Amino acid sequence: MNFIQELKWRGMIHDIMPGTEEALLKGPASGYIGFDPTSDSLHIGSLVQIMTLVHFQRAGHSPIALIGGATGMVGDPSGKSQERNLLDEQTISENIKGVKRQLEKFLSFEGANSAEIVNNYDWFKSMNFLEFIRDVGKHIPVNYMMAKDSVKSRLETGMSFTEFTYQLVQGYDFYHLNQYKNCIVQLGGSDQWGNIVTGTELIRRKSGGTAFAVTTPLIKKADGTKFGKTESGNVWLDREKTSPYAFYQYWLNTSDADAKNFIKIFTLFTHEEINQMQDEHDAAPHMRNLQKLLAEDITKRVHGNEAYEQALNASKILFGKSTQEDLLSLTSEAFLEIFEGVPQAHLSREELIEGLPIVDVLASKTGFLSSNGEARRALKANSISVNKEKVTESFELDETNLINGKYLLLGKGKKSNFIVVID
Repeated sequence: MNFIQELKWRGMIHDIMPGTEEALLKGPASGYIGFDPTSDSLHIGSLVQIMTLVHFQRAGHSPIALIGGATGMVGDPSGKSQERNLLDEQTISENIKGVKRQLEKFLSFEGANSAEIVNNYDWFKSMNFLEFIRDVGKHIPVNYMMAKDSVKSRLETGMSFTEFTYQLVQGYDFYHLNQYKNCIVQLGGSDQWGNIVTGTELIRRKSGGTAFAVTTPLIKKADGTKFGKTESGNVWLDREKTSPYAFYQYWLNTSDADAKNFIKIFTLFTHEEINQMQDEHDAAPHMRNLQKLLAEDITKRVHGNEAYEQALNASKILFGKSTQEDLLSLTSEAFLEIFEGVPQAHLSREELIEGLPIVDVLASKTGFLSSNGEARRALKANSISVNKEKVTESFELDETNLINGKYLLLGKGKKSNFIVVID
C-alpha cells in the first residue's frame, strides 16, 4: 500500500514535504506523531492522528506514538491565544498511562513493523539547560523561530520564553528519533507544520540528514461547528468521560455531508467499499445507512463489540420499536444514560415483597400521575406501559419486573416516561 496515496484519496493530507512519498516507497521506514498528555484520555479529535498511524503501519512502516511527557510540561503555543497551565510530573505520568491504553486498541505492537510508544521525558530528563542551548539552540536562528505562525500570532498578546522554545523541544524529539529509531518522517495536524519543519531543519543542520513532514487538515463539520464538540464538551475515547451510548450517538447524528467525509477518515473501508456505501446511501438517504456504518465501525473499534450492541439496543429503545426484553438487557449504566433527565421517584424494596397494584405505583407511591382516578383512566385507555409493555389495572409490581434488580420504567403514551428507583 502506498501510504501517501492512501491518505490523499481519503482527504487526509494538508501539507507534505517534497520527496516524502518517494522516500517512503524505498522500503519500510519509521514515522512518528506526538500526543499531548494534558488528559488521561484522548478525544475524537485525536482519532485523525491515530488513524494516520494506522494507515502508516498498514503500509508496512513502523509507527511511533510519542507521548509528550516533557513537552507537556512546557505547553504547545500552536493555536493557543494564551499561556496554558503547566502540569506536574505525577499528573502527566497518570495521563500517559491512560493514553497508552487507548493507542493499544488501534496499533499492533507485534510483528516486523510493530508500533512503539515512547515518552520524550526519557531523553530530556537528563539534559540540562546549558546542554540544550549549546547542542540544540545554536542550530536554529531566532529569526527562523520568529517567522512561525504560532509565534507571530502571539507577539501582541505576549508569549513566555518557555512557550517560545517549544518548537526547539519538539524539533529535538524528531532529531532524537531520527538518530536512535531511524525515524524519517513526522506526521501531525496542520497546526503542527511549523514545529515539524523545525525538526527537519534541526536534523539537516545538526547531522546532515534528510527528514520529511506530512500534516493532515483540520477536520471541520459541514455546518461550521467544531468537530468533536457537543453541548457537554469533548467527545472522549474513555467511556467514563463519554459513555459508549453517547459516543455512538455522536457519529449516528452526523449530517450526510459529514458522514461522507468521516467514513473515509475514520474507518478502514476501501475506496470501492466506500463508493458503494455512498451510492446506496444516496439512493435512500432517509435510511441513514452511511451514518449507521460509520457509528458501528468506530464504536466497535474504540469500545468493543459488546458496548456497540448495548449502544445500538439503547438507541432502539429510545428512538425506535423495542420490547421489554430489550430494556431488561441494558446495564444500569446504559439505562441511566438513555433516560438521563427523566423524572424519578424512589420506593423501598420491602414494598415490593407482597406486590404493589399498578394504580398505587402510578399515583400515590410515585406521583407520576396526579391521582388514582387519572391512573385508572389512563389504564383503561391502554396508554400505560411498564418497561415498554402495556399493562392493565390488574397488574401488580414485584421484584421480577425490575431492570438490573433496581429500576422500573413507567410510560404514558409515546413520550412521557418516569423512572422508579428501588432502594
